[in-house]
Amino acid sequence: MTRSLLTSAYLPALLYETGLGAVTPVIALVAAGMGAGLDQAALIVALVGIGQILGDVPAGALAARVGDRRAMLVAAAVACVALAVCALAPTLPVLAAGVTLTGAASAVFHLARQAYLTEVVPVVNRARALSTLGGVSRIGIFLGPFLGAGVLHLGGLRSVFWLAVGTTVAAALVVGFAADIEDRRPAGARVKPAVSTLELVRRHRRLLGTLGLAVVLVGAVRSTRGVVLPLWSEHLGFAPATTSLVFGISGAVDMLLFYPSGKVMDRFGRLWVAVPSMLVLGGAIAVLPLTGTLTGLTVVAMVIGFGNGIGSGILMTLGADVAPPESRAQFLGVWRVFQDSGAAAGPLVVSAVAAAGSLAAGIVTMGAAGLLAAGALSAWVPRWSEHANGRTRARAAAARAEAAARAEG
Repeated sequence: MTRSLLTSAYLPALLYETGLGAVTPVIALVAAGMGAGLDQAALIVALVGIGQILGDVPAGALAARVGDRRAMLVAAAVACVALAVCALAPTLPVLAAGVTLTGAASAVFHLARQAYLTEVVPVVNRARALSTLGGVSRIGIFLGPFLGAGVLHLGGLRSVFWLAVGTTVAAALVVGFAADIEDRRPAGARVKPAVSTLELVRRHRRLLGTLGLAVVLVGAVRSTRGVVLPLWSEHLGFAPATTSLVFGISGAVDMLLFYPSGKVMDRFGRLWVAVPSMLVLGGAIAVLPLTGTLTGLTVVAMVIGFGNGIGSGILMTLGADVAPPESRAQFLGVWRVFQDSGAAAGPLVVSAVAAAGSLAAGIVTMGAAGLLAAGALSAWVPRWSEHANGRTRARAAAARAEAAARAEG
């Protein structure tokens, strides 16, 4: 299973995210080169996240209808078209359309792999599998800009989009030719969706209104870290190269922790990672405005990376835990709407508060949101779940055995 997961899940994710990581930094530059102002360029970059939100629910429906592997191949094909549109776009509206479509394709790609791992990996290893998927994606996003920088020395800005097309094609080829664990399951074992997405939301409205709110907060705080670090560094007057180095150090700390995070979740439970992650991340963001030196900024950046890293895979794991087996892909599509909406909202909150008051106030606001997210997770993450840890799985097995004995009696 381990070898199959490497080729059917982790390698495609690494290739795809590397391409996406390469193009993300140049979207604003391409837009600016086409005559866009700073506000317009920022809006076009934000369309990646908007495209993901728009694509989340259709992604769940597509994966439920055609299966995870085919959904991945469809997403890769659409992504190639979208990236080619970006590379050849003659006007800003065409570029915006290509960027939005890229985000929508990413939603399908991400959800299909999450649903696949949830289906085939035993629940005792679920958190490790999903945190590793999150970690691999972060590695790709981290490596992408470096690979893109190398391509920029050989061609223009738009050549990076063709690089992403190449990595996406490579990801599709791996998915197409890799031995997928799903292929060895009987066709009759695959459960077809029985309800519409709207009915699914209605049935689980209480869960989505509580734990879903916590997911929005977590997504917002996580996305904020990529904004507040460079903004505060620039506020302190450090050179762009220094800012990039500090951000890279934070990302390196983040990447090193994804597997220990999953192991703790599998052994001790989800709360052991979820709450500390938000406390550390929110607290570090809140104290960021107190830094005034490069050393202080670097230390806080490393703590931010630590807080985010120990929470690797937590949202995917919680979504997999609470998703109904008969409609798993559909539910995960709705779940990702909450996650991606938070990710889109975080930087907007910083911008709005900074415009109304100061940058420090915007940063502290999101630090407080991290502490609020920790409280929400503590209140609404299921305390007793069959998937929480070894003891709860044993209690669930004992409860099933007792129920079966009563039925026979």
